[in-house]
Amino acid sequence: MAREILALRTEQARAHGYACYADYALADTMAGTRGAVNGLLEQVWTRAVSRVEQEREALQALVLSRGEALTLEAWDWRYYAEKVRALRYDLDEAQVKPYFPLDRMVEAVFDCARQLFGLEFLARPDLKAYHPDVKVYEVRQLDGTHVGVFLHDNFARPSKRSGAWMSNYRQQSRNVAGGGAISPIVVNNNNFAKGAPGEPTLLSFDDARTLFHEFGHGLHGLLSSVTYERLSGTNVLRDFVELPSQLFEHWLTEPAVLKKHARHHVTGEPIPDALVAKLHAARKFNQGYETVRYTASALVDMAVHSVAEPAGVDIVAAEAAELRRIGLPHGVGLNHRLPHFQHLFSGSSYAAGYYVYLWAEVLDADGFDAFAEAGDPFDPAVALRLQQFIYSAGDSLEPRAAYRAFRGREATVDPMLRKKGLVPDAA
Repeated sequence: MAREILALRTEQARAHGYACYADYALADTMAGTRGAVNGLLEQVWTRAVSRVEQEREALQALVLSRGEALTLEAWDWRYYAEKVRALRYDLDEAQVKPYFPLDRMVEAVFDCARQLFGLEFLARPDLKAYHPDVKVYEVRQLDGTHVGVFLHDNFARPSKRSGAWMSNYRQQSRNVAGGGAISPIVVNNNNFAKGAPGEPTLLSFDDARTLFHEFGHGLHGLLSSVTYERLSGTNVLRDFVELPSQLFEHWLTEPAVLKKHARHHVTGEPIPDALVAKLHAARKFNQGYETVRYTASALVDMAVHSVAEPAGVDIVAAEAAELRRIGLPHGVGLNHRLPHFQHLFSGSSYAAGYYVYLWAEVLDADGFDAFAEAGDPFDPAVALRLQQFIYSAGDSLEPRAAYRAFRGREATVDPMLRKKGLVPDAA
């Protein structure tokens, strides 16, 4: 089946004048070409492989210290990595959750939106939603101007699909007879475990990051300011759509945000600096391993969709050949094996496009550096450019032009490498 899909995609690409499906799929992306994608992936690959060998030494040392005669294989790595993580950082989820009650984290995302973009989220309990757990807010500018409606659907329930996502019930546009405008109606869906009756819902750090991530998508829809609905909000190229969401995650870890909002649900005390330092350090742990697994899958995706004659291709052999070419380190593995790589074969959205997560990470890390360079995570001038060219422009601007207008230059990969700990902070 996968071989047949590849053959049909190549036929589609040739019907449009392209040599292979990757060329066809990338024509309408920010990256644009296989060269741009592979250039990024191989640059990151080199750094990640170097780091993964250092991580292997740490894991193997732990194995030896336990008196175990074991050479690490792919199925061993995560188990021993968690042992090393616990030894290095002494970070227990039970220590973290009390400082991240859901209500305070919702206040945090609203507060960041107010400081950055001048938005207010006013609870509207009079507006009935589709489920009692869903909270409805009217979104206004600080001068009272109506912006849109925001729904927060945060809790898991049996009738709800898993995961976290943002959707539009109505998209912003101005293409209305008589010169009127249509304001957006946006929903954020999460699947947090609801606290017991009378008890707060406490989030893990990853849950809090998910809340910020989806809210970034929500802001992309709410702040949209374009004429045509088809260009509105998140209707952007696939390697640009994760920039507003991943960028917004950065404010969760800002010291000023944590001190103000990450407070113990019983005592009200702000999260201790030592615990924040552990959270930051732990986020860089094992990133060589995680990055190698992801990048290997992205390179395999590009390789199979770059084949000019895929009809007779053995996908298992093709995968093995690409992994030999790049030199996949022993015992690491990759995120997805081709025979069950659903991103590629359950639909065409990520075919020759699995790289987009890393592409967006480059943009979000480089983009947040604009605030670091200004010396203020809420710098008004940077925030205004961010709103104008990233959150409000939709697909009315070519993505590279939009990013250059915001940042003043093309994105560079170094901030992302530092964020992952693949190069020293001083590099």
